This record gives sequence, C-alpha cells and structure tokens, in this order.
Amino acid sequence: MAGRIALDTNVVVPLLGGDGGIVVRAAAAAVFLPLMVVGELYFGAEKSGRPVQNVARIDALIERIVVLPCDVATAREFGRIKGALRAKGRPIPDNDVWIAAAAVQHGLTLATRDAHFDAVDG
Repeated sequence: MAGRIALDTNVVVPLLGGDGGIVVRAAAAAVFLPLMVVGELYFGAEKSGRPVQNVARIDALIERIVVLPCDVATAREFGRIKGALRAKGRPIPDNDVWIAAAAVQHGLTLATRDAHFDAVDG
C-alpha cells in the first residue's frame, strides 16, 4: 500500500494479533486510525476473553499512530455519504459510514476487508 491510509477495524485486529504482512505493507505509508475504529477496537477488547491484555495492545497502538478525531466536518461527510448510499439503495452500517466519512474528510484511502465500502464515492 502506498500513500496515506486509514485502517478499518478488520485490518487492525489482525495487526494487533501480530500479522506481520499487514505491518510490512503499511510501513511505507502514513497510517491513521479513525476514532470510530478505536471505539470498535475497545468494544471488541471488552467483550473478549482477555480484556486487560487486549486493551493494553490498543493503548500501545494509539500511542504510535495518529487517531483522526470526529468533528463537524466529519459529520457533514457522514450526512453526504449516507445520503448518497441511500439514493443508490446500498446502505452500509452507520459505524462504517462514520469510518468512511473520516477517510474522505482527510483524503485518505481506507484499508479494509469489507467490500461494501466500494459503494462509497471518494
């Protein structure tokens, strides 16, 4: 991967689990985490069988990576994207719309394993 990328939750989870292939491919890029992804990660950690260890991994990750905040500009992108998806008849989960909005707002490519993001313009 080249350029500036935002990571989706389904890419970060294997990264936290030690998937070196993801680390190597992302190493050349400027990498960001949307705040919504951080929330999903903490939720996953809390419902896991090892919450203390998993929260510590997330804490260590967010110390080394830029977390993209959610602000009014993000909300504006959310509304635009959700409206466009509705018009296409291709809705996606709201959390994913927020993640897409953060990526679009900051001009980032989203690294994800979810094909439904292909319906998002930009």
